[in-house]
Amino acid sequence: MQKRFAKAARDIKPLACGYGACFATDRIIVDGMRVRFMYRGKPDNSIDSGWRFMAGDETDDYMDNVVNIGIYDVNTIANYDPDIIPHLDAPEGSAFERTDANDHFVKVVDYRIPECRVSGARFTPA
Repeated sequence: MQKRFAKAARDIKPLACGYGACFATDRIIVDGMRVRFMYRGKPDNSIDSGWRFMAGDETDDYMDNVVNIGIYDVNTIANYDPDIIPHLDAPEGSAFERTDANDHFVKVVDYRIPECRVSGARFTPA
């Protein structure tokens, strides 16, 4: 099944170029939700930035279904939610979240970055 993206390719502008690839859920890229949780894990390969972006309401079952997650250029996700841009240079191991009470991202200090690996286009916990 082909995904129907919330933004047309022609609407993607150069906002955060050169960061590489990332994982993002369909809640962002298809449903058009803002990023509410993001973390930077260990990159899987030379094009992986290590960034993972979620809307924050994804269930475990949703995240376990590989069709709900895609690999995108970080610039694409920045076009969906430019608020991520100031945090993109954060080091591996960083995590940020947005809460209902605070529209800005705050650093998460107690989040354990999961070890994950990519198998083809599949994203699976290690």
